[in-house]
Amino acid sequence: MSTTFEALGVSPELTLALKEQGILEPFAIQTLSIADGLAGKDICGKAKTGSGKTLAFGLPLLDRVGKAAPKRPRGLILVPTRELANQVKEVLKPLGKAKRRRVRAFYGGVSMDPQITALEKGTDVVIGTPGRLIDLMERGEISFADVEVLVLDEADRMADMGFMPQVQKILYRIESEHQTLLFSATLDGAVNRLVNRYMHDPVYHEVESTEETVHEMAHRFLHVHQLDKVKVTAAIADGKGRTLVFVRTKRGADRLVSQLKREGVNAGAIHGDLRQGARERALADFADGSLPVLVATDVAARGIHVDEIDVVIHFDPPEDEKAYLHRSGRTARAGSLGVAVTLMLWDQENTIRFLQRRLAIDQPIVEVFSNDPRLADLRSWDPAAELAS
Repeated sequence: MSTTFEALGVSPELTLALKEQGILEPFAIQTLSIADGLAGKDICGKAKTGSGKTLAFGLPLLDRVGKAAPKRPRGLILVPTRELANQVKEVLKPLGKAKRRRVRAFYGGVSMDPQITALEKGTDVVIGTPGRLIDLMERGEISFADVEVLVLDEADRMADMGFMPQVQKILYRIESEHQTLLFSATLDGAVNRLVNRYMHDPVYHEVESTEETVHEMAHRFLHVHQLDKVKVTAAIADGKGRTLVFVRTKRGADRLVSQLKREGVNAGAIHGDLRQGARERALADFADGSLPVLVATDVAARGIHVDEIDVVIHFDPPEDEKAYLHRSGRTARAGSLGVAVTLMLWDQENTIRFLQRRLAIDQPIVEVFSNDPRLADLRSWDPAAELAS
């Protein structure tokens, strides 16, 4: 049975702002979390990227935090990447206006001066990466002493990227009684230690298990030849709306973009060596559809939150099943069906078979060449059904 944001207790100002954006019904993680969040409870939310968790923590935060004194924010959202900081800001800034709360993103790679000025004026909700926030803290430009609501978003990614010592350094500086909302795709290891150490009697909410994630998308495993691999990628991406291609290395991303351009494909790259402006421009162009193909490394892609990605291509196989799901999940966002395509060279078969077993995906590996007409519509082509007939 569906519910509404009003029924969950969200304030009239925010429900009106949501309606103006055409957001009328909460997603599952929002339905589970918002009422507890508004009640001031600590929450551990287990939810994958694209499940709607930004509003699950953002609405309670905006309804609960007060106005900030200079340099002393009331709401703090810690995120692993600059891209994710901007994504969260884009969702929450217009809602913040409805509550007369200033929302701003803080991250490295850009000048600190405008960020310092914003803090001096009083930023109510700070969204930031740990490194930049510690820089600001050590310069005396920000204090976490007044934080009322703390959010740890994609906590597993912060752990994977080695940010836990920095996160803990910030948490030590929160002197006030505060609510903690933690959202993560997994709640084990370093994330579990964080929960046990810093959270008070948290409520657990979980949506969408790994198995459901797997079944939300179509999986294709294609045996390709080294000299034909780029052309196969170009054939899949040609005219497909948005295609996200994953590679292992930054150099590999740049090289593939150059190769795809030679095949007539309009592609751009996103990785850690790019200037911040170039990364943001590529993301914006990909989001608005003017750049149809984005080539990304795993780390850089963690901040990509773009709906309606039609195809995810694993140009280089993922490290493990967790990486496969995190990459592929971007094509099955908010309930839409997408396609995940894995390209396999002859010496990678054992790796791919092992991956399929771990994910319980029963799909054949099919040899293809770049002139194969079936590449034009991989969603409609079902290799398993073809073999059975």
